[in-house]
Amino acid sequence: MENQTTVTEFILLGLSNDSHLQIPLFLVFLVIYLITLVGNILIMLVIKVDPQLHTPMYFFLSNLSFLDVCYSSVTVPKMLENFLAEKKTISLSGCIAQIFFFIFMVGTEIFLLSVMAYDRYAAICNPLRYSTTMSHQVCVKMVLGAWISGFLDSLVNTLYLTDLSFCSPREINHFSCELPLLLQLSCTDTFANEMVILCFSMTLGFASLLLILTSYICILSTILRIRSSEGRRRAFSTCASHITIVLLFCGTAFIRYMRPASGYTFALDKLVSVQYSILTPMLNPIIYSLKNKDVKLALRKLLGR
Repeated sequence: MENQTTVTEFILLGLSNDSHLQIPLFLVFLVIYLITLVGNILIMLVIKVDPQLHTPMYFFLSNLSFLDVCYSSVTVPKMLENFLAEKKTISLSGCIAQIFFFIFMVGTEIFLLSVMAYDRYAAICNPLRYSTTMSHQVCVKMVLGAWISGFLDSLVNTLYLTDLSFCSPREINHFSCELPLLLQLSCTDTFANEMVILCFSMTLGFASLLLILTSYICILSTILRIRSSEGRRRAFSTCASHITIVLLFCGTAFIRYMRPASGYTFALDKLVSVQYSILTPMLNPIIYSLKNKDVKLALRKLLGR
C-alpha cells in the first residue's frame, strides 16, 4: 500500500549522507558558485566595455558566460540550501521546474557551442567572407536560434512530465532533480517520455555535435594546408579554448547519458554531473581568460582602470 501512495515532494539525498561533511561541502560549492558568478560576469563586462572585443567570437562568448550564470544557478542554490537543511526536500512542482530550466540551459549551451564552432570555421576557412558571413544580424539570429531550440527541447520534455504520477519511495539519490531519475519514480507508464528523450533531445544533440565535428574537420584540413608553422599555431590557438570547453561539457554529458547500464553507479553519476553542471560553468571564463591574449589584455585594462 505504501508503494502506491502518491507523493508531492521528493527527498534529495545529495552528495553524501555524512553529517560531518555537510558544512565542508557547503563551503566548497559556495566558493565554486561565487567564482562562477564573478568570473562569468567579469567576462561579460570586459567584452561590453572593450571596443576591440566587439566581434562575433566575443559576442558568442558573452552569451556563453550569461548562459553559464543561469545554468549554474539552476541547481547550485538548492544544493547549498540542502547542505544546511534538516529536511532535504523539493516539491514536485519545484522538481519539474528545475528539470525544465536544466534541460533549457543544457540544450541552449550545446546549440551555442555548435554556433561558436561554425564561427571558427567561417573565420579560418573563409576569412575573406567572414565579415559578411558572420554579420551582427546573423550572429543575433544564431544566438536566438540556440535559445529557442533549447526552450523547445525543454518544453516538450517537461510537458510530458505533467501527465505522470509519482509514488513512494520518494528519494532521489542525487543533488538535483534530473529527468532520468524522476522517471524512475513514476508509477505510470513513461514510454512516451523515453521516446521524446530519444527522438527529440538526442536528435538535436547529435545534430549539434555533428556540426561541431564537421566544422573542426574542415578547420583542421585548412590549418594543415598553411605553410608557416607560426600561421598554423595562430590559427589553432583561436580554437583551443572552444575545443577545451566542448570536450569538458559534451564529453562528460556523453558519459552521463550514454554509458551502458552495467557501468552505472550513483557515485560516478554524481561525480560526472558535478563536472558538467557545476565545474564547467566555473572553468569556462578561466579557460578563455588564460588562453586568449585579447581577453587577458582587456582584463588588465579593466582592473587597472
